[in-house]
Amino acid sequence: MSVRIRAARPSDVRAIDRLVQPLAHRQILLGKDLVAYYEAIQEFLVAVDENDTVIGCGALHVMWEDLAEVRTLAVDESQRGTGIGHRMLVTLLGRAAQLGIHRVFCLTFEVDFFARHGFTVMEGDAVDPEVYAQLLRSPDEGVAEFLDLARVKQNTLGNTRMIFEAPIAGLSEEAPDIGPSSLAGSGAQDLSSAAPDHRNA
Repeated sequence: MSVRIRAARPSDVRAIDRLVQPLAHRQILLGKDLVAYYEAIQEFLVAVDENDTVIGCGALHVMWEDLAEVRTLAVDESQRGTGIGHRMLVTLLGRAAQLGIHRVFCLTFEVDFFARHGFTVMEGDAVDPEVYAQLLRSPDEGVAEFLDLARVKQNTLGNTRMIFEAPIAGLSEEAPDIGPSSLAGSGAQDLSSAAPDHRNA
């Protein structure tokens, strides 16, 4: 099966929701209202098969000048173990590198998966006091989870805070080519060759 990774469109939102719902029921990912996906659709990438059916998704949410979070990384149950999660994650890391961001956070149950991609368990605060004070102003729950605030403890039980740190040039140079360079007939940009290749997963 040919799999491509492209930027998500508003028309993909219901498919993204269908991927997330089974994981939300198992409390692996946080479920969201559809409107939240529409509002954040520009942050999402999707993996699609040869029929342009969405079989994977993931988002990169920028939190600060040099800090972002991988969110809503999910793969269709029938495609687990095929490497799509790997391709999605490394493409999201490539997007971070293109933005000049070299630190990427995640909150996850899948510690081994993220560790294989260079993430390490966070110890203490990952930002200086000035940035911490600015991040406290954000209403975003993902930022609160990064800061390990008490008000989101119910969302984070059993999850591990992890962080990826790498020189931007090193990430770009080591990125493998993961797929075709265009999406035939879709008119959409295929990002899998432009960038390297869970709750937040």
